[in-house]
Amino acid sequence: MTRGVTAVAATGGLPLRPELVGELPYGAPQIDVPVRLNTNENPHAPDPEVIADVAAAVAAAAAGLNRYPDREAWQLREALAGYLGHGLTADRVWAANGSNEVLLQVLQAFGGPGRTALSFAPTYSMYAEYARDTHTSWVLGWRQDDFTIDVDRAVALVHEKRPSVVLVASPNNPTGTALPLDTVRALVAATADAGGGVVVVDEAYAEFRRAGTPSALKLLSDAPRLLVTRTMSKAFSAAGVRLGYVAATPAVVDALRVVRLPYHLSALTQAAALALLGHAPRLLARVDELRTGRDALCDWLVRRGLSVAESDANFCLFGRFADRHAIWQGLLDRGVLIRETGPEGWLRVTVGTPGEVAAFQQALTQVLAR
Repeated sequence: MTRGVTAVAATGGLPLRPELVGELPYGAPQIDVPVRLNTNENPHAPDPEVIADVAAAVAAAAAGLNRYPDREAWQLREALAGYLGHGLTADRVWAANGSNEVLLQVLQAFGGPGRTALSFAPTYSMYAEYARDTHTSWVLGWRQDDFTIDVDRAVALVHEKRPSVVLVASPNNPTGTALPLDTVRALVAATADAGGGVVVVDEAYAEFRRAGTPSALKLLSDAPRLLVTRTMSKAFSAAGVRLGYVAATPAVVDALRVVRLPYHLSALTQAAALALLGHAPRLLARVDELRTGRDALCDWLVRRGLSVAESDANFCLFGRFADRHAIWQGLLDRGVLIRETGPEGWLRVTVGTPGEVAAFQQALTQVLAR
């Protein structure tokens, strides 16, 4: 069964905002097929011991469901700060329902009418929607052919557009490209010179980085307008929990607290996330396996004569195809769902279990042989 999305139409006389007419709700296709490698989920469910601890924590929290949750999620923020390290404390960490909500709160707090958000394409398509939903002007620069950011051109664009928010993903989605810290430093400095906006480094896939690839967390102590966002959806096998977070200064955290909805994180979400954090070493061991699998899959695609972007995430972007939709459809016809996203001619495949990867390889070999 396919659970699709339909365009929003102005029907029934509803006073829909004009810019929303014809828009599609965000979301990758949800299709019941044997192999789903299209949404960058961790293919490994938590093991029974982790599941038992999560269930016990949620059951304990359920005993107090008649009361509102801790609206500051303080215990969770302490645990997240401990996990991140870098001398962070709970007052420098904020959590919400996925990094999506965190990023929307950033645009609510620092964007808005008369302000601009800036990023570099190709990148995560939701960034433009955060801007739209907060009436923030949206500006795109472009990455180079290898999907890196030309620092000089990026700095010039920041000086020209004077954004209140700069959004960059590292590793980038959908390309997997990580940013050198010097690029982040340059963007932070340029944004400060151009009016004092904030720079957000979205590290949703940070745990999958190759050895030696640094995190922007290293820069926080010297960059008061830098924000680094993370998620538990990928590395912690917790896409269903919906828990994202950001590390920044206490002043930034306080700004996000102003725009948050009351009691935005349920007691059950907080309990589940805390239990998962207690098993971080066990869960991250699976990340090491996926990192190895990613490198092997990217190498295999290269040996097939395809172009493959260097990836520090849990997916590979590959191409280039004159008709990428035909390739996507051919894989789907064989029970393998990947993502038709990114620049024209490219496709993205999530690293799955060894069996799922083998099924993808077999299907792609057949499709290319046509």
